[in-house]
Amino acid sequence: MIRIANLNAYKLKLDARGSAAWQARVTAVREIGAHILGLQEVVVDESATAKQEWDETAAEAIQAFAADCGLTATVDATPGHPYGTAMAANSHRPWYTALLWDPNAAAVVPGSYRPYGAPDFWHGFTSARFDIGARKSVKVGSYHGDPFRPDFRANEALRVKGMYRCTGGAEPGFVIGDFNAPSAATVTEGGLQRYYDAEPYVNQDHDDLEYQVIPETIGGDQLADREQTRALLRRGFMVDAAVHLGVPPHPTVGHWEDGEGDPDPWGPRRIDLILATRPAAPALVAYGAHRSKAAKVGSDHLPIWVDVDPSKVEGGA
Repeated sequence: MIRIANLNAYKLKLDARGSAAWQARVTAVREIGAHILGLQEVVVDESATAKQEWDETAAEAIQAFAADCGLTATVDATPGHPYGTAMAANSHRPWYTALLWDPNAAAVVPGSYRPYGAPDFWHGFTSARFDIGARKSVKVGSYHGDPFRPDFRANEALRVKGMYRCTGGAEPGFVIGDFNAPSAATVTEGGLQRYYDAEPYVNQDHDDLEYQVIPETIGGDQLADREQTRALLRRGFMVDAAVHLGVPPHPTVGHWEDGEGDPDPWGPRRIDLILATRPAAPALVAYGAHRSKAAKVGSDHLPIWVDVDPSKVEGGA
């Protein structure tokens, strides 16, 4: 069994190594026992670090965090990506996504690491293929969605879909990350179809609603914009792991009160997701949101995880 997990680590910086907050994140990751981990919000202080040093500093932070978690993030260095670290960022801001893994359980396919940034992604998308003992390697992408623009999130989703499509369907793989929006996945109850995640913004009244709510519904029903995942889930190209496995609805954010981090006008909701492509969906075995003390202290996002049975990954030899 392979465990794939995700953590938005809340502005993880190299100079915080050894702090209580850093250690809480490390503890949460070790508690989960992930074999592959998607990581978001590794941040470099752009006011104190020259732009040409951003990547090197981020790589040091990611490698340090990986080492403390008992994982690695090391890929072959190339002239285009000389730091040998599975990471990606928007070139205009030093906010990084990354992939970490246990090399004893999951091996990166040589040459498969791909970092994607601007103009396709506001934050960044880190992708690599892993040999997990399945008939075919699986592609895993660490994603951090645009927090401000629903239309950009929808475009990001189409770009992601393009990475996973192949002639005749989808490649086996997973997209894990902070999507910064609720899922469009649905369930059926009593013959009626509804969203798995209830509308989280119905009773809210603040300046930031445009970032999350369908514009013409503001001041009325205040319906969440879900176009980002609607594109990925259409016709079962991908499935939302939590919904696919019948896990009860649960928030991944909203457990921090104002003053613990950035002000949060949104309340509890589920915006951290694990999606599996059509060939990988049969391999999903179990899903969870990790709610330990360390997880709740370490970040404003709870880590999430899935267990995958490699023998059930489809897609050929």
